Amino acid sequence: MSLIEIDSVTKQYHKGDETITPLREVSLNIEQGQFLSLMGASGTGKSTLLNLIASIDKPDSGRIIVDGTEITQLSRTKLAKWRAANLGYIFQTHNLVPVLTAYENIELPLLLLPINRSERRKRIEIALRAVDLLDRADHYPRQMSGGQEQRVGIARAIVAHPKVVVADEPTGDLDPDSSSQILGLLKRLKEQLDVTLLMVTHDTAAAKIADKQFRLDYGKLVQTGGTGFEPDTSTSSKNNSSTVATTSDKGTS
Repeated sequence: MSLIEIDSVTKQYHKGDETITPLREVSLNIEQGQFLSLMGASGTGKSTLLNLIASIDKPDSGRIIVDGTEITQLSRTKLAKWRAANLGYIFQTHNLVPVLTAYENIELPLLLLPINRSERRKRIEIALRAVDLLDRADHYPRQMSGGQEQRVGIARAIVAHPKVVVADEPTGDLDPDSSSQILGLLKRLKEQLDVTLLMVTHDTAAAKIADKQFRLDYGKLVQTGGTGFEPDTSTSSKNNSSTVATTSDKGTS
């Protein structure tokens, strides 16, 4: 059974009399330990899909099942507990609390879990070591570079040992050298921790480091590269270099 099952998910927004449908009956299975990247033009629903998987938002129809739990059916209280135990989120703008040190920022997700102070300290030190920032534990965000801040954000996302980590444009605010370092770190952590990682990006080069690459096209999820990719070579195909992803990654969603 796949770790994440996205089954015929549709999401709509209403703007005045206009109905916007960024996701239309999207289906996809994601295996444990896979690294997926998602591209698409602005406003096509990339972050919407990420937020649905992260249980920050709910679809209008369809189901999302993570490790056997149908998160689309959980109450708000149960969702909050589920997120704390199972989900890590990496933001484009880091989202660090400026008055807290790196150590304290990383500690925040652990305060929601039933673990003692000693265990929290152990996990934070492991996370800091994983992102090569053990010597910056007592530094505040203003005392760090953008790349270091993002590494703190990554440490915060992995410190609770989540099953799934989602990253929304994790290199969007970084210079090329810092971006390269962050992407290398994400790939290394994915391999070492066997975490399932989903990344939204506008950077084609960044997308290609993932095991599978997708883009959102007119509300549909389309695979554009990576493992299991089978390009459609028929002349009648609208896009002869991609396949629409379904629960088997090979059909029409």
